[in-house]
Formats: sequence, structure tokens, C-alpha cells
Amino acid sequence: MRLEDLSVEPTRVTFWGPRAALQVCSPLPGVLRLRHLPAFKHTAPGPRELPPKQSWAVVEHRELPLSVRREERGGVAVVVTEALSLEVSLARGTWRLLDAAGRELARCEDVSGEVMPDYPVDRFRSRLALHTPPGEAWLGFGEKVGALDKRGMHFVFWNTDVMPHHPDTDPLYQSIPFCLGLREGLAWGFFLDESWRMEVDVGAEDASLVQWESSGPELDTYLFAGPMPGDVVRRYTALTGRPPLPPLWSLGAQQSRWGYENAGDVRSVIHGYRAHGLPLDCVYLDIDYMEGYKVWTWDRTRYPDPAGLAREAAAQGVKLVTIIDPAVKAEPGYRVYDEALAGDFLVRNDRGSVLLGEVWPKPATFPDFTREEVRTWWGRWHQGFLEAGIAGVWNDMNEPACFSLVNGRETFDIKTAPAAHLGKVEGPTLPHDARHGHRRHLEVHNVYALGMARAAYEGMRELAPERRPFILTRAGSAGIQRYAAMWTGDNSSYWAHLELSLTMLLGLGLSGVSFAGVDVPGFLGRANGELLVRWMQVGTFYPLMRNHSGKGTPPQEPWRFGEPYLSLARECLERRYRLLPTLYTLSHEASVEGLPVMRPLVMYAPGDEEALRTDDSFLFGRDLLVAPVVRQGQRRRLVYLPEGRWVPIFNLGASEEIEGGQHVIAEAPLGTVPLWLRAGGALALTEPALHTTSANWSQLTWHVHVAERVDARLYEDAGEGYGESRLTRLVGGLAGDRFVLERSTEGALPLARGTETLCLHGLLAPREVVGAREHRMRNGVLELTVDAGWQRLEVIPSPPGRGSG
Repeated sequence: MRLEDLSVEPTRVTFWGPRAALQVCSPLPGVLRLRHLPAFKHTAPGPRELPPKQSWAVVEHRELPLSVRREERGGVAVVVTEALSLEVSLARGTWRLLDAAGRELARCEDVSGEVMPDYPVDRFRSRLALHTPPGEAWLGFGEKVGALDKRGMHFVFWNTDVMPHHPDTDPLYQSIPFCLGLREGLAWGFFLDESWRMEVDVGAEDASLVQWESSGPELDTYLFAGPMPGDVVRRYTALTGRPPLPPLWSLGAQQSRWGYENAGDVRSVIHGYRAHGLPLDCVYLDIDYMEGYKVWTWDRTRYPDPAGLAREAAAQGVKLVTIIDPAVKAEPGYRVYDEALAGDFLVRNDRGSVLLGEVWPKPATFPDFTREEVRTWWGRWHQGFLEAGIAGVWNDMNEPACFSLVNGRETFDIKTAPAAHLGKVEGPTLPHDARHGHRRHLEVHNVYALGMARAAYEGMRELAPERRPFILTRAGSAGIQRYAAMWTGDNSSYWAHLELSLTMLLGLGLSGVSFAGVDVPGFLGRANGELLVRWMQVGTFYPLMRNHSGKGTPPQEPWRFGEPYLSLARECLERRYRLLPTLYTLSHEASVEGLPVMRPLVMYAPGDEEALRTDDSFLFGRDLLVAPVVRQGQRRRLVYLPEGRWVPIFNLGASEEIEGGQHVIAEAPLGTVPLWLRAGGALALTEPALHTTSANWSQLTWHVHVAERVDARLYEDAGEGYGESRLTRLVGGLAGDRFVLERSTEGALPLARGTETLCLHGLLAPREVVGAREHRMRNGVLELTVDAGWQRLEVIPSPPGRGSG
């Protein structure tokens, strides 16, 4: 990609070549945007300019000042910002990215592109190769299988309905071409902002290269400075948007099954939870509630009174969420179809007719969510469901999935029909040449679900402005976190899928999608009691915790497995509800900073090779290390603790501190989840309950691991809506021979509790405590009762030899 000259503006530099162009700007501190057009030829009269480019992912469109200097050596131009510099080779169109300290973060080895004349539209191929030295790890890539470090793998970005999928299946339902490079403790980020079908080879074909290829005419890339992985994630989510704070109830236990066929089934499952003393906040209604699989309808035989059912559920503290598929049945007289047809809201085939396919409805049409007027129309269809008391929606089959295509009077199965009848089709979806306005499906397939989720979110915000929308989606692309939670699709009741869920959710979290979960204990197959318990122990720490299964599989509500599994499942759910103050605070942190709830160990130990290779443990926030059992029959496991001091809190009792930087053996009988609290960290807990009420906690217990510095936060509000809030911060630490902790607050939300409990781990029995109502040593932990509005605590140790407790 040869470049010959450049034009310089205060906020952008454009390099021009005879058949190529490259434009550089900086939308955020520590972020560069590079628009590569490797097959661009300026032919229009007048000044040279690049064609306009729409982004479906990026929400931050500022351009910050930058400067450029030309160096005679080797024909290099250097673009400079405060945090980054970019050395561009004019002869090859390649570049080097350096941080403010002059360290090379990334190097582009090659950029190329071609246009291939074809019918009905020309095809493109654009390529970019990045140098990757030995030992550089590659994290992220959204919803992908494999280890945390994806080096040596090859991925396709093409949202695909896959059932069943396996531990090596690719592609899956979401396409997020964002990743982090990590070497020698230094992190940087790369995002390819293209909606076209794409592939990436992460050092599989050539170990020295990460090779990207897009089916589009350009490569719109963003480069992010670190130096820590968290810095990269913050910058990426500032660019593509951060998740809204979810309603509290959506963090509670959720129950679903494709097979709750009528209102009686829903009542029965709610009764089962309550009769067995199991916490529950949400039940999903799958496709059986619809009349003939027609979206936005109710089968009045099966569900004669949806509003009445929603009221009954609400009386038990349970919300209802309905599945919403994008396919609209082509049936004259069906209002949704008639409106879509009259408004020209539907995807068309290459010949210009409305495209007809088959999903659950047959024949089916597909709304074109790339257009604002279609999203507005779709969003307003949520009104009747909201008025009936439905609390949220579950967008499924939105890759979009399509089983067959209808051509005249004939129906052709996508998997078996000749290409002559279908055109180019990849997976069970729409043909590449299907028309979305002036765009083709090959360009916008991956953002179809993003448009559908946006329609739902904006519609619900307009129709119910006092409530926070809850949308769960199967498919998505970069930026989906702005509108929806997601789950990883149709998994199976395999131990391998349980273990795989950790790296899949960690990869999603590093790619901006924090509010995510996995079907517990598998959508397909047959779970046993041990798998149920172990999966629920992991699911306790998923941001979204949903039990879901498919038709043709045994029911898997917890009581179906008998004892001792029912009691152990109850313990898992009660632990989940005790953790809600911490989980809610981490969800708030995600909405403000973009950091995920589940974090890999390497996020805070980027130079630690053992932390990088740890795929079966994770951090819940910054300070709680979770090492679940994910292998059948295992009753103890090896756990790696990163550098620092850790205290095991399996049962929230006293234990000896352990120095990190080593492996330890954790005893983990079936009812135990190994947990460690980092020195300086704190965990906020409440009492278990059968369902959520308010996030202004009436009972609160802090578990604090005493260290030289303690820093912890708690976010509280009503748990719904957009009213007053309160952010509490605990700061302090060991000062000489004393431990001091101070509390400060922001926000006008009144306290809902009179006292709090603090459990201090790592201290001996004190001589005196200043600022507490009372204190006691219990099982080796210093337990304090304080007024809820306390401001300062001071723990004074006993003289030597007198503090045994």
C-alpha cells in the first residue's frame, strides 16, 4: 500500500497514494484511529477526500489535536499525540505504534486490498498483518472458544446459530473483533471497526503474524494504549459505550425452559421454587407463549390472561421475561406483518422482492434494523407487553437465523439446497446479497442483532422511562453492551462446557461485554446432581445467573435432582443473594468504567506467566479470587494465587494468610467453593432472601482483609429507576501498630439500616476499638458492630503476648 504525500489538519492526517489512502486521528487520549483504504482510488472532481464511514459500534466521535513531522530517513512520517506516536512508512503504508516512553506496542507488517468484479455486486478483500513477537499473548476477541490466550487460533467473525456447539466450534453467535496484546507486562489494544464478515489468524499460519481479513473495502482500526489491561478495556469501552446499570432483579436467580407451554407450567415452577425455599427473581417464557410463532402475540388458549399471570408472579417477587424473535410471519391480516409491509420495513432479496424464509414462523420476513424508522417502529411494539406487566425481553434467533428460503412456491433448505437456488449463504441465515436498504447482508449481518437490541432498549426507555430496560440477547457485535446482556447460546450439559464457560465469559468481559452468563447446567443433554451443583457454584459468580434447558431434555429445576443436591443448590442461591451488594457495586463500576465483573487473574498481574495461563480461576471484581471445581469427581484442586497476601474465606471464618506467587491445594468437597480475599480488599454482603427488593441494603456486613492499604466501595440505590443513590468508600490501612478505617459517602440516598457489621480478617484480639458500638473475636475474626453512619474506626492492638483472642 504505497503512499506518496499527505495532507495535515489540526485533528487529522491523511496519507494519499495512487491506489490507497490512510487517515489518522485521535478520538480519545491514548487512542488512535487508522482508516486504511488499501484499494481506494480518488476519481471524483474537486479536493481529495475519503468517503463517509458509518460506525455501528463507536459512540465517541471527537478528534483531539495531533501533530506530524516528516523524517527524511526512509520516507517516514510521525504522527504524535500526548500518549502515543505512529511512525508511518510512505513506501509501504505500514506503521509502528509507540507509547509515550518510546516502547513499541504494535507494528503493522503489511496492508493490502483488492476489488473483484462479481455479480450482483463487486467483492472486496482487505488484509492487515501485525507483527507478534514470541511470547506475546492475545486476549479478548469476544465470544470465542479456547484458552484465555488465543495465540495459535483462527477465528471467523460471522454471527451463527449453532446447535449444538462444542469446545472447538467457531464461529458462534457474537462477533467482536477487539483484542489485547500483552507482552512483558505491557498491554495494548486493537479494534477492527468493520461490520463485514471477517477472519483473524492469531499466529496459527505464521507464528510471527496476527493476520486480519475483511470482506469490506477498508480496515477501520483503533489502537489503544495500556499499560495495564484494565486501561485498555476502559479506553475501548469509552469508545464503544458502557453497559447501563441493570435493574437489581436481573442480578437475582433466573429460571427458564423451552417447554413451559402454558400459564400453569409457569405457576408450577414459581410454586416449586417457593415451596422448596429457593430464591428466584425471574422466569422466562419461550416461544410456546406465541400464537403460531407470531411475534408480539399471545396464544390465548395457553396464556388466557398474561397480565393476570404477571400480577400473580409479581406477588411472589418474580418478574416475567418473554422471548422475542425477529422473524415476522408473512400472513396478511396479521398487524405486525401488515405494518412492516406497508412501511417497507423488511429485508428484500436481490431482485427487490420481500425476502421470505422460515424460522419458527413459516413463511417468515425479517425487519431491517439498520434503519432508524424500523427500529422506532419495532421499539413501540413493546408497549402492549410492558402494559401487561412483562419486565424484560429476550432477543433470540437474531443472528439472524433462517432455516430455509422461499423462492416462489418452492422452499429450499439452506443446508442442502444448491447455491443456484439460494445465492451465497454461509450458515443458517440470509444470503450475502440480501438487501438492507442500500446495503447488502454481507456488510450488515453481524450488526443485525445490535440494531434489534437498540430498538428494544430505546423503545423501552421511551415507553417506560421510570424503569431500566432489561434485554437479553444471543447475538451481538461490538457495542452490544450499550443495550443488552448476553448469554453464550445453546451449550450442553458437559463438564467441558462448564470449564469452557470461564474463558468465554472472561473473553467477553475483556471485550466490553460485562453483563453475561451461561445456561446452567447446560441447555442440551442430561445433567446429574453433581454437575448441577458445581455449575451453580460457578454460576453464583456469573453476572447473569440463569437455569435454562431445551425441549427433549429432562427438567432441571433444582428440586428435580433430590437430596443432597437440592440443599446444596439452595446454598448456592443463598450465597448469590448474600453477594448482591458486591455484585451490584461491580455492575455500577462496569457502567462507569467499563470494567467487567469477572476478571482474569492476569488483569492485575500482567507480567505473571502463571496468572496468564490460569483458565480455571478468576477474580470477582478486583479482590475476590474464585477457584471453582469444574472437573467431575474432583474434591480438591490446585489453585494459583498471584503475588500479594490472600486469606481463604470459604466459610467466612478465620484462616491463616497465604503469600501469593505460588500454587496451593484447596480442599473442595461437593458443598465448597474455594475463595480467597486479597489483602486490602473488602466484600460487602447482605442477608439471603427469596427475591430482591431494594439495593439500599437494610442489612450489611463487610468482610475486610486488613493490609497496609484498604480501599473498597459500595454503590446503593432503589435497585430500579433513576432516582437518588449513594456511593460509600472505605479507605484506610495499618498505620504503625494500629488499623484505621474511614468511611465517606456521595449522594443523597438516605440510609435504610441503623447498624453495620465489619468482620476484620488478619488481626489479633485488640486492646481497644474506637468508633464501634461493640466488638468481639469470633472464630479468629474481629467482628465490630457500628452505627450505619460511622465515619472512623481505630483498632488498637493488645500489648505483646496478650492478643491471642
